[in-house]
Amino acid sequence: MTNPCRRHFVRVNAAIEAAAANPTQTMAGATAYEHQLNQLLQDRLRLKQVQSNQGKAELKRQLLPEYIPYVQGVLERGQGAQDDVMTTIMVWRIDAEDYSGALDIADYVLKHKLIMPDRFERTTGCLVAEEIATVALKAQKVGEPFDLATLHRTAELTDTEDMPDQARAKLFLAMGRATLESITDESPGQPGQVPAGIDLLKKAIDLHDACGGKKDLERAERLHNKLAGSGH
Repeated sequence: MTNPCRRHFVRVNAAIEAAAANPTQTMAGATAYEHQLNQLLQDRLRLKQVQSNQGKAELKRQLLPEYIPYVQGVLERGQGAQDDVMTTIMVWRIDAEDYSGALDIADYVLKHKLIMPDRFERTTGCLVAEEIATVALKAQKVGEPFDLATLHRTAELTDTEDMPDQARAKLFLAMGRATLESITDESPGQPGQVPAGIDLLKKAIDLHDACGGKKDLERAERLHNKLAGSGH
């Protein structure tokens, strides 16, 4: 959707329709919504032709710009009517590594208690927390950093959401690792940073004993004692 007039038209229409929809309703029947839902159906068929997860993620990156005007319109004026386009695009943005964009939608979706389409098999809060945590842990496993602010925002958005303890434990583990990242004897980080990381790792282990954070906790506590002994 490269035409600026077309983009503006879609955004304004989406905003008007989302504002008019009662929170207890769905967006079904609204013209802009039905158009995007039809587009989504076609794009999901295209994705089914791709077997590679990396290939799927790349295709989603190419497809996502088509949905930006609609998403903007709903975020501007939506009243919280059930919207399968918004919930699906939220997940696609995570898959395409647009975590900030995904969390913008998650903020709206969680606030209005939108439910995920049946095919996702998890509650919205659990899916958001677990998907972001899984990506972070995967990056950390191969020594790549993951943005701590993204993890904090995810934790804030899902703080009151009900989910299995294992899912929340993953998020705390990822946050703990990100907090302690690159801290050494020579580079002790900010005051309170190591205790904060230790606290997050303990929360993860408390929620799920087999979350994989015990070695991280041992290392962090050794480092904390060493830094305390050297006056840091």
